[in-house]
Amino acid sequence: MQTRREFLATTTAAAATMARGATRPRPNILIIITDQQRAGMLGCAGNRYLQTPNMDSLAQTGVRFDRAYVTNPVCSPSRMSLMTGRMPSAIGMECNEDNASGRKMVPAEMLRDSLGRTFRGAGYQTVYAGKVHLPRAEGAKDGDQLDAYGFELLSRDQRGQMAASCAAFLREKHERPFLMVASFINPHDICFMAISAFDKATGQRSPEVAAKEARAGSPAEYLAQALRTPAGVSEEDFYRRHCPPLPANHEVPKNELSSFMVDKRAFQRWVREKWGERDWRMHRWAYARLTEQVDKEIGVVLKALRESGREKDTLVVLTSDHGDQDASHRLEHKEVLYEEAIRVPFILSGPGVTRAGAVDRAHLVSNGLDLIPTLCDFAGVEKPRSLHGRSLRPLAQANDPQWRDCLLVENHLARLVHGGRWKYMVGREEKHGDDCGICPGRIKQWDARVREMLVDLQADPGEMSNLAGERREQQRLQTGRRLLREWCSQNGVALESRYIVSA
Repeated sequence: MQTRREFLATTTAAAATMARGATRPRPNILIIITDQQRAGMLGCAGNRYLQTPNMDSLAQTGVRFDRAYVTNPVCSPSRMSLMTGRMPSAIGMECNEDNASGRKMVPAEMLRDSLGRTFRGAGYQTVYAGKVHLPRAEGAKDGDQLDAYGFELLSRDQRGQMAASCAAFLREKHERPFLMVASFINPHDICFMAISAFDKATGQRSPEVAAKEARAGSPAEYLAQALRTPAGVSEEDFYRRHCPPLPANHEVPKNELSSFMVDKRAFQRWVREKWGERDWRMHRWAYARLTEQVDKEIGVVLKALRESGREKDTLVVLTSDHGDQDASHRLEHKEVLYEEAIRVPFILSGPGVTRAGAVDRAHLVSNGLDLIPTLCDFAGVEKPRSLHGRSLRPLAQANDPQWRDCLLVENHLARLVHGGRWKYMVGREEKHGDDCGICPGRIKQWDARVREMLVDLQADPGEMSNLAGERREQQRLQTGRRLLREWCSQNGVALESRYIVSA
């Protein structure tokens, strides 16, 4: 519930925004969020092992930003950024377990500048459908979490009826502009392939997985459908002509940053060691099919938008909360700071986006930090002063503004400063385990022999070589350390001393 002071402030802001926007109609806004879709999982990105005509259609009418990165390659921290415009570490959040435990909350002052409340205060109808997975809002009761972020709940369904619920909303008559978040669950169901394989091989079956597999419309059911091979095709022909090959960077890099892998869950370590070529290729096959599944669901929503007559009045954003390793470095899932996990789709399509079919490969985008400023710019809504992100509108309109030269990505064990060509990563220095929600009491320390990682993406796009120990790259290493500290200082992020290397 809003206080009287908040209500007056909201009403005043809405009136001011309406006055500013009186000369030009404000666009409706549709934000489509997929779960666990890496940037390369689009037909328009050149992937010939899947077909995504509906997502591709947005790229054909808009701008696809090829260098878009998440703030943290895990669901809840990344979604916190998308909805608040802040780094997850701003509230001490580093992993999903911080959300499950309820020990990390978004404070009231951050909520006031959240996506939903910013646009609700500007006179928009703000609705949310599908997967939420956001950290708790300070002071909000369990049933009021989305309201605290500024949204009316449209649908809790994450699979079956979610797209239909969104489509029905779009076909309704609306007296004021709307901002709708359509948060789809897939291709996230690929996560259960490694879990199931490990359970079967070791005789383990967690109650959580067993319960999910027993339900109709469960992740296991979706995954089983995705694992089906084409009818009438021999196994030999399937692997020769249809199934994606192993990626060029399938093997484990030399001198991999220790903190990337030290505390991985048992099933993740098991598949890295035990899976053979066909297991990994089937994982890639299923991941592609699940991506096609969510593309069909997105198609239902986009069809309703066209049929409603609002397509030319609606700005559409497509992005994802994180990627998937997709067999690179013998990894699946997310969490690590390799490109496959941290780089995601980001497409802008609609009114004011003048470069139809363009691909921006030059500018570094932080989807979590830049989403709210971008939408505010297109809608004529004042950007919250507390946010450090940048509007992508000038880039979408073919302007050439002064842009950032690096951005930050973090996880529960490491920090990355990304400079486009160069990536500098550093792991934490002290013993690890008791303070981590993922593995309390299980792992007491990690192997600190490899604490830093330096990668030249131009010469080594697969991230197979760690240059941090190379004498010829020591100046570049020092630059990475400096940029990490400077980015944090300039963007109001506290860089904990455990990530600073002074040597």
